[in-house]
Amino acid sequence: MRPFLEEIQARLDALEADGLHRTLTLPEGIDFSSNDYLGLSRHPRIRDAALEAVRRGTISSPASRLLRGNTAEHVALEERLAAFKGTEAALLFSSGYQANLAVLAALLRSDDVAVSDELNHASIVDGLRLCGCRQARFAHLDARAAEKALAAPPARGRVFLITESLFSMDGDVAPLDRYAELVEKHGANLIVDDAHATGLYGDARGSGLVERFGVERRAVAIVSTFGKALGLAGAFVAGPRVIVEYLVNKARPFIFSTAQPPILLAAIHGALDVISAEPHLRARVLKLAQGLRDALTSHGVHCLRSEGPIVPVMLGDNDRALRVAQKVRRRGYDVRAIRPPAVPPRTARLRVSVHADHTEEEVNGLGLAIIEALREEPESPPGAVVP
Repeated sequence: MRPFLEEIQARLDALEADGLHRTLTLPEGIDFSSNDYLGLSRHPRIRDAALEAVRRGTISSPASRLLRGNTAEHVALEERLAAFKGTEAALLFSSGYQANLAVLAALLRSDDVAVSDELNHASIVDGLRLCGCRQARFAHLDARAAEKALAAPPARGRVFLITESLFSMDGDVAPLDRYAELVEKHGANLIVDDAHATGLYGDARGSGLVERFGVERRAVAIVSTFGKALGLAGAFVAGPRVIVEYLVNKARPFIFSTAQPPILLAAIHGALDVISAEPHLRARVLKLAQGLRDALTSHGVHCLRSEGPIVPVMLGDNDRALRVAQKVRRRGYDVRAIRPPAVPPRTARLRVSVHADHTEEEVNGLGLAIIEALREEPESPPGAVVP
């Protein structure tokens, strides 16, 4: 065993040398790093819903849904989620990562082709590896490149266009309406990861970018999570009823996972209630984030083509990103450096996440802290990619 442990230590040392070593760090300062976009993790309505579930009795589901883990509460929440998302049906999962693995591994076969955005989340990348299909990766948000890949006839099998809606690291938005047109034109199928947009977009329901672009019934599967704007944990897949029924039968992450506990289901109902009753929250977070973005760009800070609550501060070099993040945290604002493999090589950054319960003074203070930290730092070294 000793030689193997020494080898692992050598691998860790190599990560350290490349500026890619990671450690678990406790929260400190004002939260500008989590995905709690609407500030719902502390909302009293959600807390009260969870406490009421505890008072009612059972708080756990110690079985899979196909055994004794399925309850009336699970069924009722899935019906509500389908209505929220504007689809025929929905199915709960333990995490967004599991949901993407489940959808891709179950629906795609080895002779199918996945036309996938090059910056899609790791869970999509891993799901496509699991299903063993052929892949055609296209340049980020390039609809022309996507259409070219869709137009290439596969030797056999079906073609799927797979994309995030709001990209988690760049903070930019996919043209879902255009993608829906393309898959219909070429006889393909659309799968959307709407995780970071759920709860933030859509005038009627606030269900996400699939709602804003009107593609709810044009996608074969839509993945959404509760761990972002809803401030909780878990995920769900929404889409045609036949797709959900198939996932119940073939999706291994669903079949072999313990059901979500009723206390979480009650909290999710509470979060949906807040999203319905307080639409001003999503308007507020988008306004605050745009104000920060405008302030940073006015000082020459690169924020890509971002919109929504995610504001990337492009730095390029791994060590520079770590130093800037540390300096901002010392000023009282909890931001984190994002480095490969979460982003492409030489595109390290701060990933700032604005929340609806931030004050304007806190957002302005963060902007000033970032600008001051950057002034103390040398420019990115040659080879760093800072658009």
